[in-house]
Amino acid sequence: MSSVPDTGLVVAVAVAAVWGGAAGALLPRAAHRFSVPSGEPWRERCPGGHPLRGWLGRARCGQCGERAPAYGPGGGRLAVVTGLVCAGLAAATGTRPELAVWLLLAPAGVLLAVVDLRVKRLPDPLTLPLAGAALALLAPAALLPEHAGRWTTALLGALTLGAGYFVLFLINPAGMGFGDVKLALGAGAALGWYGWPTVVLGTFAGFLLGALYGGALVVARRANRKTAIPFGPFLITGAYLGVLAGAYAA
Repeated sequence: MSSVPDTGLVVAVAVAAVWGGAAGALLPRAAHRFSVPSGEPWRERCPGGHPLRGWLGRARCGQCGERAPAYGPGGGRLAVVTGLVCAGLAAATGTRPELAVWLLLAPAGVLLAVVDLRVKRLPDPLTLPLAGAALALLAPAALLPEHAGRWTTALLGALTLGAGYFVLFLINPAGMGFGDVKLALGAGAALGWYGWPTVVLGTFAGFLLGALYGGALVVARRANRKTAIPFGPFLITGAYLGVLAGAYAA
């Protein structure tokens, strides 16, 4: 076996990890600004009352002084998480063209998971563009050599998973938010790229992880069966695991 593919994979993983770390370090300010309860406007000021400029960067106000505490999630933690997520995608996908798409979408997925965990909200400015970006970016990837997926199944996966979550929302709106429905469009596109078995696997993984988390909260008496939990992180994690499996199998 030639060593060239192995070398290419190592380089791809290293570059992906650096990219993910750099992108994750820029997420804290966006996480703070988006982390508001449903119906409220996005944050315009830091806790000290100073205007916030831009959406990317560390969650620390220069006008408050360097000694002022950070007002959002730690940039170091988000950098590590996003770096590991991107490295995992590179390890699974290799140097195939769709890797660039996964690396561009991954920071948005991490940001959505953080916001949903903090305030149980999935912002429309993130969920809907994520779905559109997934389909738009996968279209040219499908034209490049050595790709391992199909754009048509990505589109159908987005529509199918979005429709399925919409039905669940209609059946039980208290247990399934409409933000989850919109997020399912992007997740379905990513999973659908590798085919229907990947869609099923990623969807099942998300529900399984959510059920295990909810069950653990009930056992620990920190919640009951009617307690609402943020499902977005589990939907995203399930989609991530499905994409990893699909990429490895492709």
